[in-house]
Amino acid sequence: MTNFLFPFVLTVHVLVGLGVIGLVLIQHGKGADMGAAFGSGASGSLFGSSGSANFLSRTTAVLATVFFLTSLGLSYLASNRSTAPASVMHGVQSQPAQDAVPAPPAAPADDSKAQAIPK
Repeated sequence: MTNFLFPFVLTVHVLVGLGVIGLVLIQHGKGADMGAAFGSGASGSLFGSSGSANFLSRTTAVLATVFFLTSLGLSYLASNRSTAPASVMHGVQSQPAQDAVPAPPAAPADDSKAQAIPK
C-alpha cells in the first residue's frame, strides 16, 4: 500500500505547492494600497482595509492547509518505509579486484635482434 501511497501524496504535494505559489502571485498585496493613503487615491486605512476574505485568499488558505497536511503525511510515510535500502551499497556483491595495470611484455628470446644492438 505504501508503494502506491507515497508517490500519490508526493504528486498532490507538488501540485498543491505550485497552486499556492500561483495564487500568492496573483493576489493583490496589502502594501499596494499604502501609496493611495498619501493622496494618490482613496483608501480605507494606511495598510488597506481588510474586510471579508475573497475567493483567492480563501483558496490560498485551503491549499496552504492541504500543503501542510501532505507535508506531515510525507514525513510519516518516509519514516515508515521498509522498502528503501539501508544504504546505496546494500545490494552490491563484492567482486575480486582486477589488475588495472597490464602485465609487462615477456622477455625477448635469445635469438632476437635486440641483443645485436651495441651498447
